[in-house]
Amino acid sequence: LKLQFLYLIDANVAVRTHLTMADEAKAVNKIQTYGKKKHAIAVVTCQTGRGMIRVNGIPLANVMPEGLRIKLQEPLMLAGKKAFNKLDFRIRVRGGGHTSQVFAIRQALAKAVVSYHQKFVDEPTKQAIKDAYMAHDRTLLVADPRRAEMKKYGGSGARSRFAKSYR
Repeated sequence: LKLQFLYLIDANVAVRTHLTMADEAKAVNKIQTYGKKKHAIAVVTCQTGRGMIRVNGIPLANVMPEGLRIKLQEPLMLAGKKAFNKLDFRIRVRGGGHTSQVFAIRQALAKAVVSYHQKFVDEPTKQAIKDAYMAHDRTLLVADPRRAEMKKYGGSGARSRFAKSYR
């Protein structure tokens, strides 16, 4: 079975390409999601692969700070290895501080797994993973809208005022 695609190069010239079933099977399933926390934004590209997870080119096991590494493992532990073992994750994170970046990464990972299973696997598996995430921590799937309040004049911070002196 061959599929034909027409590509229009000029108004008069059309080029035909043939895709066989083998070429179609090699097509990679790909999902891109993001996670946010304060000013940190993590973008995850999830695709079929061999279970590799990299954050800015570094393996997940080497991400610093070490104390927050367990927070990065939460999406993996809750969904189980079966949901992650045939997927590759490339994560780019920027902005914010260390803690905000870690929370943005974990949210992006969780959202990527859920959306991958919704699009390419099946609905019951996706719902089971989503329910496990929501039961543990809602911020794995839903962004936290809180932001730092802006500093204003007349004081040292957003709400504090300079002391009033009468003499």
